[in-house]
Parts: sequence; C-alpha cells; structure tokens
Amino acid sequence: MTRGGGWPAVGYAWSKAREAGGIVPLYKALRSKNACKSCALGMGGQSGGMVNEAGHFPQVCKKSMQAMAGDMQAPIPAEFWRQHSITELQALTPSTLERCGRLVEPLLYRRGQSHYTPIDWTEAHDRIATTLKATPAEQSFWYASGRSSNEAAFLLHLFARIYGTNTVNNVSYYCHNASSVGLASVTGSGTATIVLDDIEHADMVFVIGGNPASNHPRLMHSLIHLRRRGGRVIVINPVVEVGLVNFSSPADVRSLLFGSEIANLYVQPHIGGDLALLTGVAKQIDKIGAIDLEFLQQHCTGWTELATRLRGLTWEEICAKSGVDRNEIDTIAEMYANSRNVVFAWTMGITHHTHGVDNVQAIANLALMRGMVGRPHAGLLPIRGHSNVQGIGSVGVTPKLKDAVFERLQSHFGIRLPTTPGLDTMAAMEAAADGRLSVAFCLGGNLFGSNPDATFAREALSRLQLLVYINTKLNTGHAHALAAETIILPSLARDEEPQATTQESMFNYIRLSDGGPPRHPGPRSEVEMIAQLADAVIGPAAPINWQEMAQTRRIREAIAAVVPGFEEIGQIDETKQEFHVSGRVFHAARFATSDGRANLHVHTLPPLQGAEGTLRLMTVRSEGQFNTVVYEDDDIYRGVQGRDVILLHPEDMAHQALRADQRVTVRSETGTLANIRVVPFANIRAGNALMYYPEANVLVPRTTDPQSKTPAFKNVLVTLEPSIFNSPEYAQR
Repeated sequence: MTRGGGWPAVGYAWSKAREAGGIVPLYKALRSKNACKSCALGMGGQSGGMVNEAGHFPQVCKKSMQAMAGDMQAPIPAEFWRQHSITELQALTPSTLERCGRLVEPLLYRRGQSHYTPIDWTEAHDRIATTLKATPAEQSFWYASGRSSNEAAFLLHLFARIYGTNTVNNVSYYCHNASSVGLASVTGSGTATIVLDDIEHADMVFVIGGNPASNHPRLMHSLIHLRRRGGRVIVINPVVEVGLVNFSSPADVRSLLFGSEIANLYVQPHIGGDLALLTGVAKQIDKIGAIDLEFLQQHCTGWTELATRLRGLTWEEICAKSGVDRNEIDTIAEMYANSRNVVFAWTMGITHHTHGVDNVQAIANLALMRGMVGRPHAGLLPIRGHSNVQGIGSVGVTPKLKDAVFERLQSHFGIRLPTTPGLDTMAAMEAAADGRLSVAFCLGGNLFGSNPDATFAREALSRLQLLVYINTKLNTGHAHALAAETIILPSLARDEEPQATTQESMFNYIRLSDGGPPRHPGPRSEVEMIAQLADAVIGPAAPINWQEMAQTRRIREAIAAVVPGFEEIGQIDETKQEFHVSGRVFHAARFATSDGRANLHVHTLPPLQGAEGTLRLMTVRSEGQFNTVVYEDDDIYRGVQGRDVILLHPEDMAHQALRADQRVTVRSETGTLANIRVVPFANIRAGNALMYYPEANVLVPRTTDPQSKTPAFKNVLVTLEPSIFNSPEYAQR
C-alpha cells in the first residue's frame, strides 16, 4: 500500500455500515450530540458528531466507525453462555471476542465452574456489596478506563476514597503518564499547552514516536492543511509508517484523488534512541545560535545547567546512542531553526520507555530553547488515546490527589479522606499477586490486556477474591483474568446514557454528550451502578446522598466546586457551552509553576540496549485496532495478514538465516511466544523488530519508568530461534 486512508477507507466505511444495520443508522449514530468514542482528539458534543473543536465538518474516521459499529451489535443471546465454556472463550482471539455482541445481562463466574452464569441485577449488586463490606478498604483496587465519563469517574473515586483507599488508578499509567509527569515538571500542568486551532497556524509539526495515520486519523487533516500552507512535518520513528509518508483523506476530494504528502523529513532512530537524538538536535540548535536567549533568561529555569550539559556532550556519544548520524541531526536542527511556529507532538513511542519522562522533558527542552511554548500557534501536544483518558485523571482518578482537589473534596462534602498512599497500577498488580489485595473494581477497559507480562497479570488477577468488570462487550480479560468470583456488569455506551455526560479532549476541551435511547434492554448506566453500590456499601455512614449523586447534573456541580479549572461545568446543563479547562493552555509565557517559569532539565543519555544475537522489540497497534480492542486481524497499512507475526528488516533475517513465513520462537527475559511467523519488513530500522500488542505482552517485562511508573512496552530485548512448527516431523502430524 503506497498511502494511508483513501478509497480502502471509503470501502471500509460501507462495510461497517452493513455491520451496523445500514449507512443511515450508522450516520445518525455518528452525528448524534455525543463525543466520539475512540481517540482523545475531540469530536462531537453539542456541535453534533463528526464536528471537531474548530467547527469543521465532516470529521470522521475508521476508529469512530469501528467503535460505533461495535456498540451497535446485536445482544449476546442467553444460550451463548451455556454453549461456550471458559476454555472455549480463552481460545478466541481478541477480535472474535469483540464481535460476539453486546453484553446485556450480569454474569457470574465462580472458581471451579466451567461456564459463566447469567444472574439478575439484584444478585450481582448484593454479591459485590456484601464482599466490599466484608473487605478492609486497603485490600481493594479501583481502576477506570478512558471510555468512561467524567461523572462516572468522579463518582468512582469518591466512592473508593470514602470507602477508605487511595489505590485508585486510570489507564494512563500504562500509556501517557510519562507525558503527564514530564509536562508537569516543565510547565506545572500535565497536559497539552495548545488548542487545536494552534496547529492550523503552525508552520512546522514534529510527530515523534507515533503513528496518528492509524490511531488518530483525523489529526492527519491538520497535517495535510499545514503542508498545503507551505509548512513542514518532521517524523521521528524507527518505523516508516505509510500513512505518515502519504495520506489520502476521504473528507477532502483533492487528497482522496491524488494523496497528500505528509513528512518532509523522516528520521529513523533505533528503538530507545529518542533521548539522544532530541538532545543532539538541542545541542546543534545551541551551536548555530538559534536559541531565544531572552525567553530562556526571562521565562525559564535551568538554562545555564542545560547549556553546560549540551556543550559538554560529544557527537560520538549522541550518534552512537541514537543511531542517527550527524548530518540528519543537523538537517532537523536547520529546519527547526528556520520555522516560526512549531508544535511538538508525540505518542507512546516516547512514553513507553524506562526513561519516558526524560524523553518528554527533552522534547520540552527543545521547544523552550526557541520560545515555542507560552505563545499562540506553538507548543507541546501529547497525542492521547482514549477519548476521555485525560478527563478521568482531571477529575481525580489517580492515587495522589492534587492538594487543592483533596482539600476541596473534604470541605465540599464535609468528609475526611484517607491519607495512606495509594498504589500505582503496576504496584497494585504486584500487591494482588502477593495476596495484599483481594478485590478489584474495573470501570471499563481491559486491565488484563493492557498489562505487561501477561502471564504474571493473569496469575495476579486470579488471586483476587472478587473481580468486577463493567463493560459493553467481551474482551480477553473476561476470558483469562478470573478471580475466585468474577462478575461482569453490562453497561450502556456513551450515546445510550439516559443523562448527559462530559468528556475531555487532549486539547483540554470539555464536551457535553447528550446520551440517547438504549439499543438493548438490560445494560445500565455506569453512574447508576456506582451510586447504587456506594449507597449499599457506605450508605448513611458518609454525609452524601448517593441516590442524589446518581444524577449527573449533581456530579457536575461537585466537580465544578472541587476541580480547579472546571468551574464552568457546573452550569453546562443550562448553557450548553463547552469550554477549555482554564489554567492549562499557555498562550502567554506565564506557567503553572510556583514561580511562573518553565523548567529545563538535564539528562544522562541511556545506551542503546542489545547485544549480538538480540533485537530491540517494539509492541505496536495495527491499523485495525484501538488500544486493546482488535477490530480486524489484518494490518492493511503495513500489508500484514494475521497477528501472530514478527516484522523484521531483511538484513536481520539474512543475518539470522531466516526466511519469509518461517515460524520462530521469540524469547525475552520475561516470556516466550512460539509459532510466530516471520514477515519481511523493510520499513523498520535494522536491529529492531515489531510485534502486535496486546498479544506480545507476554514478552514485555514489568520494568517501569521510575518517575511515572509507565511500563517499557517499546523496548524489549528478544532472541529468535527456529520453531518446532517448521520441522518435517511436525508437518507430518
């Protein structure tokens, strides 16, 4: 495939329409006044679906349609649970589980049983409430996915903290928490410093460690328009992704017919070489005198230390540890120096390392050196995944609340909150494995599927006494991560909620979703479920009327009173006015730090991992998936069929005497995957390899970035050996 998007995307839209019952029902669903269910770019809301924050229409992508068509599936019939044992569910692929249909009745699994058993809502709630009341709060773990609403997330962590624990986590610990920690250490705020409109006026965008052509396709519209204005795009990625070279937008006739060039310059460091590369560009910017010294002196702290560090580094070390030669580094620096308005965007190729926070700080260093933060049309943009992953963190689903939120929560509700430190997600998993936790409550998502070291994750979750899942559809966690008692509660999708809810985009923009009629009888609102459980478990022991808090309007009033920057959400039901969270977008050089200055950081460059006979493995998403949800087994953009594959550069195949389609066993320090098919892939830098997440999670160690606790999904050392499945003896069986 020579470009991303285009006519195949148009054909895919028609196929998804057929799955959803026709083009008209799918179109109506996509156009409803609800925030998009896929990425955090920020679509829909009160302007109607398929409208972005700049008011542009039509804005829709395959991810939107995949998520919507999934929710428009028929219900899973009652006989399904009699016909399919747990063992049979475990044999299903992620994509097959996704296509089983909508969950519409509570389900119970008890250790020793062979099947899930449908139960009624009363029994489900009674079982959960009884166990929670009998369990010490410090033995519980609360987790929320970015598909949930701000209201459900706020109510969940309020329930958990009044129950008595701060072990409250969200999915960002396994994706962009390195961005949050890194940005907070620079600007005082852990989110993007820009709004969507800033990209429309930029003359350069860096896309670092990501593949938005597959995972955030609507962002490609902005890059296409930037190129047409004469702007430039620099892509930094160990893999040449076809959609970042040339993309055809179905929403733009010119682009659809002729394609649109994206990258002016495509640079391929080795996996793990980003920090050295970014530092090298910073060194060259300083060397050629392209810094904004006045800005650095007036608005930043740490320039003297950073300048000393940059000037003391040798080019030999920088090039060796990045895998990028001096000429390419000089070219990046020259292009950057000749640009006026620059946006730095990155995804998990930057955060999924043991030095993920350092990577983010290095990007910020590079931006601050030329004054590209603290003014319009330039700044820092972590490209976040789930549509409300930023919002659930904003409203408090995190082990450590910000001091202001902690104090306001106590005063607003007249309560005393626990002060015992909460566990991060990985620490909670390890506590479950050690027997220190006995109950986990998961609001959406796939905790099992998002974990590194899948074998450990399965064993850890199986040691729990109770594991509660709230989901719309089946996923691998429901099949593989089973506690002594596992209960699945079917939830309504966002556009089926009986009350309005809100979501926050990656640009700090709060959208209001109207909800809508349920597609099937049975599923319940997330807010309703949480409020009912809180009332049963805590009841009058806390001065909160949980039945009243089942009204999302009441939750928004509490959020407005408790969370700084969210004051406008308290009147959004009347005003219908969506808004940017205040205090986060920096269009002036006054930052949210104690002294109003941005902080520069000095780093030690990590060596490239690996030795003779090993490869650096990066786990990636395919074009046909979103996070752990796999919609299609084939990866159209990379031209790969199936997911039991490892993508290798032909040089590495020749070096290890491997041939195309040969089966190999892949080993890491953590796990082994057998019968993996070798796929020649010239688009990856030699010495590195690709496998698909979450299937390859069995190989990923539990090593995390010490500052953010984010696992290193993008830098796993592996070895390969011919598999038994290639042998003539095996073939004769």
